[in-house]
Amino acid sequence: MKTINWSTDYLPGKTDNFVSNEVITSGVEIEDIWNNLVDTSKWEKYYDNATNIDLNDKEDTKLHFAETFHFDTFGFPIDAQVMELVAPDDGEVARLAWHGWQNGDSETQFDVYHAFLIEKLTDGRIRLLTQESQVGKPAAKLSKQEPNPMLNGHQKWLDGLVKYTKNNMEKM
Repeated sequence: MKTINWSTDYLPGKTDNFVSNEVITSGVEIEDIWNNLVDTSKWEKYYDNATNIDLNDKEDTKLHFAETFHFDTFGFPIDAQVMELVAPDDGEVARLAWHGWQNGDSETQFDVYHAFLIEKLTDGRIRLLTQESQVGKPAAKLSKQEPNPMLNGHQKWLDGLVKYTKNNMEKM
């Protein structure tokens, strides 16, 4: 299995909160999943926890490498920058990752590294993995909540992405 490219600052097990979610599905094309993930205009159609999405590059609604953007999620206003963007070309594992942050004082400062991997498996299956590592007091508070809102929220993101993609394939 492929893994996330973590920097030392966000290494799972060394941060205040970490979640990992995965879906393995079939009946979809990896390119369709990828396009629905990198096109931020589609996020609110399948994931109700990402709102007020605003890309700095107004030419289109797709994320680009090194692009900065803003969105609200889990009650936090997040500024972010795309750190990794690899399309699923030539059998490559698709990769999307961003560093996100909420500026503030020692009580409210919040930093995250959120990454997605999408890979083709045998027998027409697709694996979607998302992991997020978080640093800061808000992250530590989230990690103690039961059920864990990050774990459940990110599972909704993956499940919604798969469902949205499948529903739109059927309409073609």
